[in-house]
Amino acid sequence: MTQKNNPLHSVKLVTILEHLTQVYTWEELSTEININCFNNDPSIKSSLKFLRRTPWARKKVENLYLKSLS
Repeated sequence: MTQKNNPLHSVKLVTILEHLTQVYTWEELSTEININCFNNDPSIKSSLKFLRRTPWARKKVENLYLKSLS
């Protein structure tokens, strides 16, 4: 199944987080998306763990990623 209209197709969550942390500081990320993994002792590893099991937060991160690309 191809997903021509899905800009997130084949983009890994780790790639999204690495991009966002180059564009924003952790503090800016926590302001944009108020989730604990960005507020308290943030890291890529802890954020991945949280976002993989929290669909609503992952969706917000994916939306911010798409916004940062435009």
